[in-house]
Amino acid sequence: MGLVKQGFVFLGVLFLSTLPLCSADVHHYEFFVRETNFTKLCNTTTLLIVNDSYPGPEIRVHRGDIVFVNVHNQGNYGFTIHWHGVKQPRNPWSDGPEFITQCPIRPGTNFTYQVILSNEIGTLWWHAHSDWTRGSVHGAFVILPAENEIYPFPTPDADQTIMLQSWYNGDYKQIIDQALATGTSPRQPDAYAISGHLGDTYGCPNDTLFRMQVDYGSTYLLRIINSAMNEEKFFSITNHTLTVVAQDASYVKQFTSNYILISPGQTMDVLVCANQNAGQYYIATRPFSDASAVPVDFITTGVFEYTNSAGGLNASLITLPARNDANATNSFVSCIRNTNVTQNPPLNVPADSDINRRVYIAIATNNLPCNTSECIGRDRLAASLNNASFVFPRRVDILQAYYNRTTGVFTEDFPLNPPEFYNFTGDLTGFNPRAELGTRAVLLNYGDAVEIVLQATQLGAGGSHPFHLHGFSFYRVGIASGNFNNQTDPTTYNLVDPPFINTVHVPGKGWAALRFFADNPGVWFMHCHFERHSSWGMDTVFIVRNGTTAETSILPPPSGMPRCT
Repeated sequence: MGLVKQGFVFLGVLFLSTLPLCSADVHHYEFFVRETNFTKLCNTTTLLIVNDSYPGPEIRVHRGDIVFVNVHNQGNYGFTIHWHGVKQPRNPWSDGPEFITQCPIRPGTNFTYQVILSNEIGTLWWHAHSDWTRGSVHGAFVILPAENEIYPFPTPDADQTIMLQSWYNGDYKQIIDQALATGTSPRQPDAYAISGHLGDTYGCPNDTLFRMQVDYGSTYLLRIINSAMNEEKFFSITNHTLTVVAQDASYVKQFTSNYILISPGQTMDVLVCANQNAGQYYIATRPFSDASAVPVDFITTGVFEYTNSAGGLNASLITLPARNDANATNSFVSCIRNTNVTQNPPLNVPADSDINRRVYIAIATNNLPCNTSECIGRDRLAASLNNASFVFPRRVDILQAYYNRTTGVFTEDFPLNPPEFYNFTGDLTGFNPRAELGTRAVLLNYGDAVEIVLQATQLGAGGSHPFHLHGFSFYRVGIASGNFNNQTDPTTYNLVDPPFINTVHVPGKGWAALRFFADNPGVWFMHCHFERHSSWGMDTVFIVRNGTTAETSILPPPSGMPRCT
């Protein structure tokens, strides 16, 4: 998606139909999903994509609108679509995670999602939620201010969507299928991309650079989305200062930095002023990791290009933190705070006295006995939450089972505490890393005040984790290093201006604490947004029971829901 000037809405998306945004609040999109050949790194690869574009078409609507997306599967295998960060009030039927809230859309069929917006504002995104298909099936979801609503900062001259991606020479689904069959870690990406462009650092003369043309003196709103598979990302523009104004479709207290840190699943709105000497300046991104299993350290480039300028690109001027710079990561994350502006929903942080459901989750990678003839060795890689490695059902999705009271699909006994307390962030040499398989959910009553503490551990490769909760934004009230202490650490919580987000960075050898009110009935997936971890079982489900009225209960299922069998 190119630059979009403020004051009008660009509708240059194939197969899009919608009424003018000034008068309408219902929009209709058509997604045609099929295999298409792409040549990058001097290699031709077949990808499953939407409307023949990588990344896919951008959805651009206003706050509070309703969007219908008719998804046509013209590919070779089933998939689903998730509207990342959209709360979907009372409407888990269109949330999208495969075998959690729906069965896959089969080849040759279609399904229409109803995407209900509420208080989200700014940038979100959509992506496939089946195996690793999201690696190529994804796009931006831009939510503009409602009619007669303004930005909480001077209106930018234009906005630009930037998607940070992982590029593989190969079919994404086949990559994870092979890894799961052999019990090994999926291979590393062959490159990273910026909005489908690999830049000039990989050695193939045919690869293209992402270019953003700017006018001197103008201010631009960058809508940055980390759609990478397994990599947190640093991002910068040479010689330019970035002003962070929103994260995960919620405004934050503005602060400036010469880089950002953005985790997979997160979105960030950033202002940049074109106030340097006319020329060309590198846009650059590289991964961050504090784990022992590190991603490949490729730097991918684009160009921030002043009108009527030429030359000036100098790779030596790129300033990005080092791949393992945890101090840079922690410093940036600590700057994210809520802001008291009318465009944000009123602050509603559960107080200490409100909390009636506490869940303390130890995050781990583990080993399990091999379960395929292709397995290499006796054990296979796995992952878990509180030693429970999640198993996706196949004959019916969890939402249908819950709604129809079908037994034998899931259990309601997800452990609310680690089964064993140990030195989570210490030396775990010799500690038993095995986990137990199960499809285990947490049940909440409507209106419960919930606190979740996510504790990173040193089991396996250790390191940070990006965790996403469907159906909600939550307040990140605490974050720190070490083992969480339930007596002393809550006294350090930020209950004044905690960020209101949907995907949280849990620091390696540390923890993050989240609070929210369970006011959205339905079945809601929670998982690590490192795709390999989610594929290995680093997931669970929160089920919020209906309230006492129709307005606090799940909507009836739409007609034509995909069937598993």
